[in-house]
Amino acid sequence: MPSPDLTTPVAAGAVALVSATAGVLVHTRRDRELAAAQWLLLSAFDTRQARHDWATYGVALLRCGVLFSAVRMPAAVVHAAAGTDDREELAAFLEDALNGGPIFYDGGGRQFYALTPRGTARRWGATGIERLGPSAFLGIPATDITEPDPRCTSYWCVPMRGSGFLCQPRAVARLAVTGRTRGTKREAEKDA
Repeated sequence: MPSPDLTTPVAAGAVALVSATAGVLVHTRRDRELAAAQWLLLSAFDTRQARHDWATYGVALLRCGVLFSAVRMPAAVVHAAAGTDDREELAAFLEDALNGGPIFYDGGGRQFYALTPRGTARRWGATGIERLGPSAFLGIPATDITEPDPRCTSYWCVPMRGSGFLCQPRAVARLAVTGRTRGTKREAEKDA
């Protein structure tokens, strides 16, 4: 069987067929979303309630410090680091800056949340950026919400790639420091 031409565009909603090759696993975006959702649900106080909340409201309260920690950054800091407010440009910047690590935006609080390894909260050193550890619950959007949704104000800018794939703390710290520095520089230029 000849190899498919992977450069040929596929109609929206269609599935491109890929020949199976020994040693190569192909996972769909939906498979990765489901794996990430199952993993995140391990942090729910009540898994059934969390599933219901995701389906109904688009967001569920999950416990930090069990499988992951979170770093909360004001939107102004992230936008200053990226140099843009454009949603698509921002998502591309964050994916690159965080090496594909998951980050979501909460429009209600105008905050970004980067999911990091669970011990990050204990050893975080970035000034003015809040870390959420074992005593915190966080409203996390359903794994398939990757753009503004009528059910909730939160959506993934960079969705989880699968279970346990998190942001590297150093990458988050670099992002925060860059945003603070650029934000301070802008303020100084305004005052001058």
